[in-house]
Amino acid sequence: MRAVVQRVSEASVTIASAVHATVGTGLLVLLGIETADQQEDIDWLASKIVQLRIFNDENGQLNRSLQEISGEVLLISQFTLHAATKKGNRPSFIKAARPEQAVLLYEQMIARLRMELGPRLKTGVFGADMKVSLCNDGPVTIWFDTKQKE
Repeated sequence: MRAVVQRVSEASVTIASAVHATVGTGLLVLLGIETADQQEDIDWLASKIVQLRIFNDENGQLNRSLQEISGEVLLISQFTLHAATKKGNRPSFIKAARPEQAVLLYEQMIARLRMELGPRLKTGVFGADMKVSLCNDGPVTIWFDTKQKE
């Protein structure tokens, strides 16, 4: 799994010209799922998202987690995070999971994050044409790959 995690002061997703979900202070998470992903990838990444200390404390230091600030998460599926761009100019998505596999893992990620966040988790719609808006706070952007845990 790959995720781009952005600290936001607000974010929203619009589908078919209608606002589907909005969040205030928290995280926008763009999630890419690949064929080799399993439950352990979900568990590791969900834990990182919820416990990542990228919110300011009283001294302005990145020292607080999403849980500590009662922040929200907007989770958006994005297969293009697995684009292979080594050859040519047209990306290949060979490592991206097929929709029938990816939707199951996406739903499992939603369930795992919902255990931690409850109604503070909002989502897009898997496979939909979505327009995502955000105000990146900081800016703070972190990239995760469960196959390259650094």
